Amino acid sequence: MAPDVPTPSLVVDVDVLRRNIASLHRRLSELGIRVRPHVKTHKSLQVGREQLAAGASGLTVATVGEAEVFATVCDDLFVAYPLWPDAAQLASLSRLSDAGRIAIGTDSVEAVQHLAATLDRRVELMIEVDSGHHRSGSRPDDVGRIAELAVRHGLTVRGVFTFPGHSYAPGGGQVAAQDEADALRAAATSLRAATGQDGVEVSGGSTPSVGSTHSSVVTEARPGVYVFNDAQQWELGTVDPSEVALTAYARVVSRRAGYAVLDAGSKVLGSDRAPYATGFGRLLDHAAARVVQLSEHHAVIALPDGADLSHGEVVRVVPNHVCTAVNLVDQLLPVTDGRQLSPWPVDARGRNR
Repeated sequence: MAPDVPTPSLVVDVDVLRRNIASLHRRLSELGIRVRPHVKTHKSLQVGREQLAAGASGLTVATVGEAEVFATVCDDLFVAYPLWPDAAQLASLSRLSDAGRIAIGTDSVEAVQHLAATLDRRVELMIEVDSGHHRSGSRPDDVGRIAELAVRHGLTVRGVFTFPGHSYAPGGGQVAAQDEADALRAAATSLRAATGQDGVEVSGGSTPSVGSTHSSVVTEARPGVYVFNDAQQWELGTVDPSEVALTAYARVVSRRAGYAVLDAGSKVLGSDRAPYATGFGRLLDHAAARVVQLSEHHAVIALPDGADLSHGEVVRVVPNHVCTAVNLVDQLLPVTDGRQLSPWPVDARGRNR
């Protein structure tokens, strides 16, 4: 643990971060799958540079605003979201097309009709399919109809994509990866039959399922959380605690029997708690402890029998959901070999549209 880090702060272990990036990129490269990591997890140009240096084929973003930020370091961006762009977003997408390759998501005939009337023809489309998460996305068999309409209106369809978000459940990774493969295979077949095109991009991936990705179907993967990992991944068994690269340094400010109170609350850790989560976060160096209560500026820790934390002691808290925690701060504090480096700005913080 690096000394003299102010609390509360989100701290990145740079050595673990780089190991996480190198390990996943190497595994997917060996399978012939390109990596287009999702930057909404870190929102940091510095981390994006690390991913690109490790061989990322491009970057995935969630919003046009994030694309505007990351266009300064990457000329191949995919907004993995079924956009219904307004005038300002359409203008931004045109500007982004001046600087590089840009694709956006869509998932319906209605959306394609809107895009056909408004979208710069240099912007490519990826058609989203629902592979079991039941959020956005078309039925796989409907992809051909959507693609044919887009092509007829002069739009370019790059391929198909999905987010197997139901991987975020105990034992869900392999099941979600199979569902992903089935849906994407059917979607790509539908697209090819309708348009006759070859070279269809088939894009999937989530951190819990990426280790089970079907390389016979998927051509690129878009995991995001893997760079930092979090308590959700720890509790799903996706990662070992040694693979957690981001923690909140927090100080013990109050004590009572069996409990400690830290100076990092929901405004630093976020308040997400999945149904399978055992608390609002974990302590990296005290695996049996749990964050059992959150206020805006307080985290209450339940300590196991015999454990003790002293007033003023600094601990490392693993947030449940690292993506939302990062969006709550202006900067990340990188450390390596016990030394604190210059802060990394959260460059795309708040760029939510």
